[in-house]
Amino acid sequence: MKSPYDIIIKPVITEASNEDMQNKKYTFRVASDANKIEIKNAVEAVFPGVKVEKVTTMTVKSKPKRMGYHVGTTSEWKKAFVKLT
Repeated sequence: MKSPYDIIIKPVITEASNEDMQNKKYTFRVASDANKIEIKNAVEAVFPGVKVEKVTTMTVKSKPKRMGYHVGTTSEWKKAFVKLT
């Protein structure tokens, strides 16, 4: 069984996510194999006194990047939007 700290990797801080925080909607980078129920339980365990109303997830696809002659891609990762009550 994974710990809640293995599921929630870090918060995503952008202008759009800061605007969503006013509506009690938070954005996290989560483990790519975590499902919505595990994410909900992890958020409620890490932040005591918080009740999660809704979890929405999306997979951020990799993008091609280059640095001079070398060509590569960024990694794919999973993003979770958590709506609190």
